[in-house]
Amino acid sequence: MLDSQAAVLWLVLFAVIFAVAGLLFARRHQEGLEDFIVARNSQTSQATVLTLLATTMGTWVLFGPAESATWGGIGAILGYALGVLVPSFLMIPLGTRIRQLMPTGHTLTEFVYARYGRSVYVVVLFIMLFYLFISLTAGLTGIAQMVALLAPVPLWVTASIVMLSTLLYTLYGGLKVTIFTDRIQMLVILPFILLILFLGWQATGGIAPVISGLQEKAPHLLNPFDSTGMETGVTFFLAVCLTGLFYQGTWQRIFAARDNKVIRNGFIYSGLISFPIILALGVFGLAFVGLSVSGTGSTALFSVMLGSAPYWLLVGMIFFGLALIMSSADSTISGFHSMFIVDLNRLFSGLKGDKLAVVSRWLIVAISILALIVASKGFSILYLFLLADLLCCAAAFPVFFGFYNARYQSYHALLSLISGLVAGFIYFPLPGEPIAFLYESFLLATLVPVGVSLVLMLLPSKKAFDFSLVTKKIKQLSN
Repeated sequence: MLDSQAAVLWLVLFAVIFAVAGLLFARRHQEGLEDFIVARNSQTSQATVLTLLATTMGTWVLFGPAESATWGGIGAILGYALGVLVPSFLMIPLGTRIRQLMPTGHTLTEFVYARYGRSVYVVVLFIMLFYLFISLTAGLTGIAQMVALLAPVPLWVTASIVMLSTLLYTLYGGLKVTIFTDRIQMLVILPFILLILFLGWQATGGIAPVISGLQEKAPHLLNPFDSTGMETGVTFFLAVCLTGLFYQGTWQRIFAARDNKVIRNGFIYSGLISFPIILALGVFGLAFVGLSVSGTGSTALFSVMLGSAPYWLLVGMIFFGLALIMSSADSTISGFHSMFIVDLNRLFSGLKGDKLAVVSRWLIVAISILALIVASKGFSILYLFLLADLLCCAAAFPVFFGFYNARYQSYHALLSLISGLVAGFIYFPLPGEPIAFLYESFLLATLVPVGVSLVLMLLPSKKAFDFSLVTKKIKQLSN
């Protein structure tokens, strides 16, 4: 292990590198408020691929896939990886459609407000803000716990360094600086993932000892058709896939893409790169079980790889972990920023651009302090993550079916969404209870809105929605 003083010094040094790079870029690219939150039509295919990868590769990739494999096996790994891949393909038609319907838009909630009205908008706004908060808190918790595995550094120290450095350049530079730093951080993340896979292969002695150990200790983990593995895989697929559709950072990048071709290339290539990475990192969970490595499932990757790691690797893991958390945290903060500015602009029409930005920054600082407090306690936020996932699953069909079907009414969407939530919560565990029946809970939350929507559409319908009204309801931001 590293000593705490050295670990903190390396943390600060690496955080300063990313923050200073972002601040220097931001000084040269100070433009209007519209550009600050969407950077409209400015990004190339290469930049879009890298920034989408960066928003996907949070610190959760070091914990989630491997831990899921320790109790769900190959089925869980496949479900997790497909849950990351499929949204990349879904976002291509959704992204091109929303750019067509509201070319001057900024957020998904703007479309929901224009398409469905206030009731559905309020529900979706809460879901998206709640998910952003959980994502930020999970990232801070992950990096704090990761550093604690490498050195005896208090959780609050790591979380504070990461939070402060990320806020500095993100609140100052907006989306463009976030995309710029994503590109730098991916230069650290991708090579280091390859290094981890190489070192993991060496540490385990290859695939043969892992398979031999699993056949002896837990053969069901090798069976992709094992009932537990399949149910776990479907649960992870629904949770990860449908939740990804409500991440505001992704919608910002859709508006930032230069054209529809860039959207297509960006999502296809980022999805195809992410898929094998999640699969490979999930295999560490199988190695953890097969080789009977000491530790817990949540730290399977570290337990397998860092048994006798040299000093340079421990320091490198800090750099790698910071790149992971800052690349996702800055996107989350930027997502908060865009939603706050857009919705404050709607609620308080008298606020001008500079005041909107100031109020939004203070709201983000308050949220960041709350996230920092939660992360410093080291709580497991798995329950809150699952809750956010369930909310997104219930909202997915009602929100996105209305992208295309003009006969789909506002009350159809609201009743379907509520029905999905009620059905999902029947099996969803209460706080403190064992996490059981998640498969049934997520399946109901996802499919019940589909059935309710189709039944409601059999009723006599009002006048079809005029999609040309969407862009007319988008309120422009004054600088």
